[in-house]
Amino acid sequence: MSETTTYYHSPAGVLKISGTDQYISEVSFHNTSNKTEGNKKHISPMLINCIEQLIQYFNGERRIFDLPLHQPGTPYQQDIWNLLLSIPFGKTISYLELAKMTGDFKATRAVANANGKNNIAIIIPCHRVIGSNGELTGYAGGLRRKRWLLEHEAKIAHGVQTLF
Repeated sequence: MSETTTYYHSPAGVLKISGTDQYISEVSFHNTSNKTEGNKKHISPMLINCIEQLIQYFNGERRIFDLPLHQPGTPYQQDIWNLLLSIPFGKTISYLELAKMTGDFKATRAVANANGKNNIAIIIPCHRVIGSNGELTGYAGGLRRKRWLLEHEAKIAHGVQTLF
């Protein structure tokens, strides 16, 4: 069961999508718009399904993804990624709130580190975690994309035009 990769030109930027016939293992932003090498190979139905669900998300038709996911990580990272899945569409929480969800309010750095290791952007919504002061902090796809995703979700969920 080998992984294949394709690229999707989303409204927020180019997304690299990797996985097998069984699961999605990566959705990450890329800063170049000419990525095509993955598209020459067979694209599994799982990757096609992922792209279709991402299109629905960007069109405001999907708030929750229904895809099998797999990414290697420590048990702690897996716990944090599972907690990220519980953050509702259109909502944000702080790293401190996420740490409290683990039972250790002093673990904000560990939570932020695990959050930053997430390789399945948007689907595992690490973009919904912000600083305690309400400021945008850290995002592998860049703060511009994080802002875009949060504003997109707020507009769909609440009719809000701009958050920041």
